[in-house]
Amino acid sequence: MGVAAALRGIVVVLGCGFAAKYRLGGGNFSVPLQWMQGLCRLGLDALWLEIMPAGADADEDRRCIAAFERQLAEHGLDRRYCLLYQRVRDESHRLEGMDARGRTVEQLRSLLTRPSILLNLSYSVHPPLLLEFERRILCDLDPAEISYWMNRLEMGQSYHHEFWTVGLNRNGLDCALPEPIVPWKTFYPLVDTELFTPAPRPPRPRFTTVGQWYTLQQVEVDGRWPDLSKRAAFERYLGLPSAAPAAELELAVNIGSDDPDRVRLHRHGWALAEPHEVTPTAAAYRAYIAGSLAEFTVCKSGDVLLRTGWLSDRAAAYLATGRPVITEDTRAAPYLPSASGIEWVADLAGAREAVGRVLGDWENLSRQARRTAVEVLDAARNLATILA
Repeated sequence: MGVAAALRGIVVVLGCGFAAKYRLGGGNFSVPLQWMQGLCRLGLDALWLEIMPAGADADEDRRCIAAFERQLAEHGLDRRYCLLYQRVRDESHRLEGMDARGRTVEQLRSLLTRPSILLNLSYSVHPPLLLEFERRILCDLDPAEISYWMNRLEMGQSYHHEFWTVGLNRNGLDCALPEPIVPWKTFYPLVDTELFTPAPRPPRPRFTTVGQWYTLQQVEVDGRWPDLSKRAAFERYLGLPSAAPAAELELAVNIGSDDPDRVRLHRHGWALAEPHEVTPTAAAYRAYIAGSLAEFTVCKSGDVLLRTGWLSDRAAAYLATGRPVITEDTRAAPYLPSASGIEWVADLAGAREAVGRVLGDWENLSRQARRTAVEVLDAARNLATILA
């Protein structure tokens, strides 16, 4: 029996609390978009439930909501969402304190009288609203942080029936995270392989990535609190442009105009792109990836040191577009095909060699990348497993 037949009469709700508030974050919006695309491809009765707390600027909030709804419409989801705007910030989510767009509060209440499944991304939906769903699945997108803090704080462990993490090595014997207090199951980062499709080899040998340069996240590793930022993780690779001069290396990361890191990166030969300019929407994000030869990126030190098995949704998007990926191994490699289109590195010398392999064998690695996306990372495939 197919998933659609097994779930007939059940509404599947995707709970998200991080898409609408970033007006110019095309990569950020693309994360839940992959989940919705996969649910739609499975033929399920699916709804995107976005929780957006009020910010300091009401006008900016309105611009964010308009941009969010515009992108939904561009992807055929304008009848498949309910945005709940929380007028007063509160960790508790009560429908009485929220304004609804898309579906009304009354329509949402009516929907919740039916059998329902909530896919709660990163614990976005909190009680008491959370408890209205019949089957509640916590989907963790940041295994180092949520697993660490779940042993110390309420991170949803008390309110869900199932727990799924993108940390592929969460149950591995060599995973250094604290002993789990919930029974984690693992899933691959999702990418819709009908939305991200192969593109021809671009004329420029441009290796790119998109992300945040700094972070406020913290986890303890062996009694220390390492810097989990991309800035810290890139330190050992600063000399890569000089070591691999045949490649163009570009970072689309948020770095302020007066940040001295801009000068430092330029001095080492890195090109910088403004992510709000090159990837403001999901469509622009796809185009930026398609215009790249490959991805070169690093992982947050927490995932590397703790061996979580994390692989980014961004890497999945590059692979689906037929772009090889060069990245650090968080112990994800054993869970992927040996010929995955991913080059795993741990230092500058390894990165230089990986760049050379991509430049010299791009067509073969591109085919491997696309095959991995279709056969392993595809959104519909992974969602069928989670919802089974």
